[in-house]
Amino acid sequence: MSTDTGRERAHDLVVFGATGFVGALLAGYLAGAAPDGVRIALAGRSRDKLERVRAGLPERARDWPLLTADSTDAPSLAALAGSARVVATTVGPYARYGLPLVEACARAGTHYCDLTGEVLFVREAIDRYDAAARESGARLVHSCGYDSIPSDLGILLLREAAGADLDRVRAVATARGGFSGGTLASLLGHVESVAADPAARRVALRPHSLSPDPAAEPAPDQPRDAGPPRREPDGAWTAPFVMAPYNTRIVRRSNALQDWAYGRGLRYEERMAAGRGIAGAAASSAITGAVGALVGAAAFPPTRALLERVLPKPGSGPGEQARAKGHFRHVLTGTTVDGRSVTARVAGAGDPGYAATAVMLGESALCLALDTDLPDRAGSLTPATAMGHTLIERLRKAGHTYGATVG
Repeated sequence: MSTDTGRERAHDLVVFGATGFVGALLAGYLAGAAPDGVRIALAGRSRDKLERVRAGLPERARDWPLLTADSTDAPSLAALAGSARVVATTVGPYARYGLPLVEACARAGTHYCDLTGEVLFVREAIDRYDAAARESGARLVHSCGYDSIPSDLGILLLREAAGADLDRVRAVATARGGFSGGTLASLLGHVESVAADPAARRVALRPHSLSPDPAAEPAPDQPRDAGPPRREPDGAWTAPFVMAPYNTRIVRRSNALQDWAYGRGLRYEERMAAGRGIAGAAASSAITGAVGALVGAAAFPPTRALLERVLPKPGSGPGEQARAKGHFRHVLTGTTVDGRSVTARVAGAGDPGYAATAVMLGESALCLALDTDLPDRAGSLTPATAMGHTLIERLRKAGHTYGATVG
């Protein structure tokens, strides 16, 4: 199977949503990181706003073409997809705005990458457009930001370092930074859908909800995504990680798409680091309560409306200095089926939801557009199954840390 349609496209890469906060950060990153000669265009609903974004970019980006397209206008999306080898989209919440672009790229044989952390959106995209993308050769790669590259690529390294099937793996996340308005809007929309629709709730709660065939999973029982504060074997305290209900499902999809290469009996979980001693115990309790309160408030219309008024709005975000002070770290520890211990570390500078995510999505888009040594797959994929080690090497060169050790 070839994932190259052989058709000449006007653009190597199009940034859709370039006038939004994260879209503009992505454009800025590409303006500095893309090799000379890469044909990049900016797309969005308003040409005037696109012109203002382009005017703020470095000189080498001042002649990038501008394309007008709207997520509610199918012909404009078809034209956009048909003009590009890759479309990178920051237009969310994806459950509300994303499916028409996924369809356009699947039909056109255009590679696609996004920042979604929405289980219901990805499940629907798989069910509706995976077959069309496999037929056209398009790689539809979801979750190419802090959701879920550290988790997805971290466990790929962990398995390869181990040299044997994995039994249990726990990822512990540490981060400094804020939630973007878009991320919070996606979370609120997801909770609203789950609260209102029992069928959606069943999909969201299923540990293998993004598997190609959830009923065929060989390890149906998985650790809980939530739970009480916990003191880990090394003495550190952890709390529920708000992104675990999504990241864990991406990791399990990657395992299934690779014929359970990580281990047919793999049990995978994610937690948030809270510190040590009395302070760590207190922090883990506070985090657990805050996560529960946020989800609970989002489930009821009156309190959800209040949250929508007080939380950051989509398209908003922190200033440059605040973004620069952020960082993230994922430490994945596991055991193999033969009893050995293995550890992987993934880390990067910059606010994970903004600065670090712009790096991850930017390098994912460049990888899909330029690199020829990718896994021979098409359809609805994950970062690990679509790009694997080629993306890891790109992110290392961009300053992120990826490493794994045994013992």
